[in-house]
Amino acid sequence: MNTRINLSLPPQVAFDPEKLNGYLVRKFQTPANEVVHYIVRKRSIDARKAPVQVHLQLDIYADEPVVPSFNYKDRLQIVAQKKPVLIVGAGPAGLFAALRLIEIGLKPVIIERGKDVRSRRRDLAAINKQHLVNPDSNYCFGEGGAGTFSDGKLYTRSKKRGDIKKVLEILVSHGAPKDILIDAHPHIGTNKLPKVVKDIRESILKSGGEVHFNAAIDNLIVMDGKITGVTDRSGHKYQGEAVILATGHSARDIYVMLHSAGVSIEAKPFALGVRVEHPQSLIDSIQYHGAERGLLPAASYSLSHQIGRDRTRGVFSFCMCPGGFIVPAATTQGEIVVNGMSPSTRDSKFANSGIVVSVSQSDFTKFGEYGPLAGMYFQQSIEKNACVIAGNSQAAPAQRLMDFLNGRRSSDLPETSYQPGVNAQILKEVLPSQIEEGIKYGFRVFGKRMKGYLTNEAVLLGVESRTSSPVKIPRDPKSLQHPQVEGLIPCGEGAGYAGGIMSAAMDGIRCAEAVARLYKIPLNSQ
Repeated sequence: MNTRINLSLPPQVAFDPEKLNGYLVRKFQTPANEVVHYIVRKRSIDARKAPVQVHLQLDIYADEPVVPSFNYKDRLQIVAQKKPVLIVGAGPAGLFAALRLIEIGLKPVIIERGKDVRSRRRDLAAINKQHLVNPDSNYCFGEGGAGTFSDGKLYTRSKKRGDIKKVLEILVSHGAPKDILIDAHPHIGTNKLPKVVKDIRESILKSGGEVHFNAAIDNLIVMDGKITGVTDRSGHKYQGEAVILATGHSARDIYVMLHSAGVSIEAKPFALGVRVEHPQSLIDSIQYHGAERGLLPAASYSLSHQIGRDRTRGVFSFCMCPGGFIVPAATTQGEIVVNGMSPSTRDSKFANSGIVVSVSQSDFTKFGEYGPLAGMYFQQSIEKNACVIAGNSQAAPAQRLMDFLNGRRSSDLPETSYQPGVNAQILKEVLPSQIEEGIKYGFRVFGKRMKGYLTNEAVLLGVESRTSSPVKIPRDPKSLQHPQVEGLIPCGEGAGYAGGIMSAAMDGIRCAEAVARLYKIPLNSQ
């Protein structure tokens, strides 16, 4: 038997196993030399007011061992001789679709334009040090997708889209820290994610699946309205009666290919802006009410506000990375794109976050000649403009926060985590006026909510433009197939159905189950 209890404790007790056990010994009047057996089920930090408290939900065991965790890998079967399903893209959506297909009894064949996670590192070094962008292997493309070299945030509001617990357990079975099962806002960290991704690939291969790297798809093979396969740039054909298209939010060539082939796509709202970087110590002081951080993690924040006369345009923080780094996320030479990432320890002296403004179709009417690709070309034009203004390298245009608000060029710039370097510019010249004005308004509002947030110690880098896909690939709400092409299943963030690792993984699982329904395979026992 076990007892479930909820506690609110100071961080120095909640995060210290020895002190926590001492507290439980006293609470349950257990002999001092004994250990109280418990499992932490949930953990969250409450920093709304001082002093900061940590909320814990524990299962206490009396004379019982701690229940061992379930190993997901035991569920995987051998599928080498089973019916193949093509998966285009090895990001979270593609990888989790592959695992679910193996559970069901189908053979996943993953086709990834980029390199394996280890080889991919060399191309990331080239971007940072030599300002060279490999269009197929970068921070967006390659094994694990854009999520591999990111903070590894695993928080999602999409709780109705799938089994969050299952996704977390799969990650833990492949080497992710067990803390992600209990934390309210779990994360893995960019230093640990590559190993997790590699371990998932090994599970797929051991089960008889296939993973093909350096294979960029350039055509769909369609006969009588049904998908029969795809071809890559080398001319190699991959045959399959179902294709899960999970290419990520930056695969512009895929959108162009679909549009050129007459496969319907749609323009989709997205958001763009800048990335702001503060000293992490300042954010800690604001969020933890001036107290020493101690055992608490690097503090984060989440900010949003509705702007405009009718309050329909949002300005908000995006992908906030405490204790992190800003990285170059362009996918083509001649573009500047920034994003953020954090290691598992979140121990960098910087805190960064995107501050972005929502973009609708009315913002890119000048690109109307491109039809459903108008938003994509609008997005790209801003990235190219940023690159030209900053000197045609990966050095990012930058401005101190208060200088940005006051409309003046920064005479110097503070130290930043962005390796390719920064170039002092007036960001008003980089951003469309409605975006620049929205960001300014948002900062002034956010400064009132977080005293000390508005400071010239903070620096803005442009541009944060890859917040989500500017294109949506339609699919039937029940079958998840494209309305024009039977067997083609748009999936994940690149198709417009996810936003982040967790929702993409859950959508991958849903799409795998859609294939099972297409093949009339019952899911009751799977």
